[in-house]
Amino acid sequence: MDGFEANEGVIILAATNRKDVLDPALLRPGRFDRNVTVSNPDIKGREKILGVHARKTPLGPDVDLRIIARGSPGFSGADLANLVNEAALMAARVGRRFVTMEDFEAAKDKVMMGAERRSMVLTQDQKEKTAYHEAGHAVVGMKLPECDPVYKATIIPRGGALGMVVSLPEMDRLNWHKDECNQKLAMTMAGKAAEIIKYGEDHVSNGPAGDIQQASQLSRAMIMRWGMSDKVGNIDYAEAHEGYSGNTTGFSVSAHTKELIEDEVRLFIQNGYDRAYKILTEHKDEWERLAEGLLEYETLTGDEIERVMRGEPPHENGDDSDEDQGKGSVTAIPKAKPKKPTSEGGADGEMEPEPTA
Repeated sequence: MDGFEANEGVIILAATNRKDVLDPALLRPGRFDRNVTVSNPDIKGREKILGVHARKTPLGPDVDLRIIARGSPGFSGADLANLVNEAALMAARVGRRFVTMEDFEAAKDKVMMGAERRSMVLTQDQKEKTAYHEAGHAVVGMKLPECDPVYKATIIPRGGALGMVVSLPEMDRLNWHKDECNQKLAMTMAGKAAEIIKYGEDHVSNGPAGDIQQASQLSRAMIMRWGMSDKVGNIDYAEAHEGYSGNTTGFSVSAHTKELIEDEVRLFIQNGYDRAYKILTEHKDEWERLAEGLLEYETLTGDEIERVMRGEPPHENGDDSDEDQGKGSVTAIPKAKPKKPTSEGGADGEMEPEPTA
């Protein structure tokens, strides 16, 4: 801080992830007057960060850190460190002495989608509803060109969800466009549309609760912050929604404006739902095939989803190899068990490693 003789020659550094709530007095010249924005790393930065964290981790010959960096857009440095640690744990659980790309894929699934809960017992009816729900997300996401490519679909319970469809952008996303947001809303509401098409409005479950929350957040951001609503206009209402930020005196929103905003939010979400309903109706055969494929295989990657939608087996040879069965679900047991003398004179690897559930 400037103006204190006792502190001459001392530089004070501070970090925050909520600059908007800081007292403006802290940011005056002579105080914290040098602002350095540290954003999430790009693909080159992620590759170098992975190299640093993987320096002490034995990597297999098939590991390509650039491929891992390409498949982890939006990851922070801490996320990448956690990814390397999780991959090492995946390899250790099956007795492998080095980390392979398969371990990194399983670790990425755990970081992005949550840990598998294979101990959860689901009835066949619950599995079927989950499969049709997630197949709806996947089909709509693959039919809309501005949606991020579908990375993986699963009906294995992960985290707090019974199933999940994950999309990954092909490159680092720096901004959003209105058409992209509208297509994302359609993909988000596709799960509820799928349940209503298959089972009717009276039998829709509470499964779309998370989808409705995401759609509401996105549509409110479009209307209240990004000026994408013609009726509301180019006015930032985010402060009134989020509360006093410390930079202005704040303001209130009239009852008429609140009603207008909520009407627009409802319209944006309804348009997304109608778009998803239309796509699923037009491509019902592909949607049904994908749902049946998820019921049979539980987890499918993007390429496998496309093959199943065409009525083909998910794997080119038509066989479910050990590697394909384990991909994204149960980590495969290594084919060879290297033996290493231990300090007691015995050999390591006498016991068969068991895949974790």
